[in-house]
Amino acid sequence: MRAASLLDASHDRMAYLPNTPNPLARPAESLDAPDASTTVASLDRVKSQAASESGAGAETTGMALLVAFVRARLTGWIMAVISIGSVLLAWHLATHYRLDFYVRFGNIPSPGDVFEKVIEVNQSTTFVTNIGISVRRILYGFAIAGVLGIGLGLLIGRYRWFRQISMPALEVFRPIPAIAWVPMSIMLWPSNEVSIVFITFLGAFFPILLNSIHGVEAIDPVLLRAARSLGAREHTLLFEVVLPAALPHIFTGLAVGMGVAWVSLIAAEMISGQFGIGYFTWEAYSLISYPEIALGMITIGILGLLCSSAIRLTSRLAMPWQASASQGERS
Repeated sequence: MRAASLLDASHDRMAYLPNTPNPLARPAESLDAPDASTTVASLDRVKSQAASESGAGAETTGMALLVAFVRARLTGWIMAVISIGSVLLAWHLATHYRLDFYVRFGNIPSPGDVFEKVIEVNQSTTFVTNIGISVRRILYGFAIAGVLGIGLGLLIGRYRWFRQISMPALEVFRPIPAIAWVPMSIMLWPSNEVSIVFITFLGAFFPILLNSIHGVEAIDPVLLRAARSLGAREHTLLFEVVLPAALPHIFTGLAVGMGVAWVSLIAAEMISGQFGIGYFTWEAYSLISYPEIALGMITIGILGLLCSSAIRLTSRLAMPWQASASQGERS
């Protein structure tokens, strides 16, 4: 009897061993862990799907940016064509009907006459040579003015003692027009070419100088104190903090100086030059060749536009942060 009861008890304990299935579990449920290969495969599918979606999104974003860039450029070119075309149309109508409302268009050549003169002057190299000489003079004078104007502007704006020494003498020379220097420069320099470059330099120097000084003076003092607290020395402070912060004003001075340099150059070439686009225009006036006068003026305007565009492009390359920041502010 006792052995039978023990046997029955052992059967009861075996019924509740862990390896035996839970009688309360539902047949549809599984307590086993998922297969590792199944998990890795599902993760790979998710990653590939996300990568394909991100690639498609990046491609869509790139195409959208490209379309927006082309549209903006195309709109700008269309507006430029409309602007210039309207001026040419008004010029043609005024010369065709010989308008005389206080401003007289009776002797003004028409756009067609100027275009015929363009074809005529391009049959020889004289006109192109004059353009090349003027461009060479403007580049020499403007480059010297840029180096000296920016360098002195940084020093005058940064150091008070240097400002006190140099500014009184510079302020004496600044009101003198560049064209008034023509007789003195002819006596001062050994050749006529150098004197014209000197006059061009004077025209560009003072706008660059004053804007550079103003750019240094407009720097937030917090930037200078922060650089000093980080251990920046004076030369590092000058070239890595002061100069980048003053760049917007410096490029404004360069743009203004380029315009004044062209004015000074043309005036100098008209008075004492033997070559150049200014000499070409003045010679056309002396010979009473009205289409050549208009051609010289248009050529000067186009050359000035190209130089100003080059300065704006350089400013965007030198200050990409300002270009990207101001892009969203334009309407």
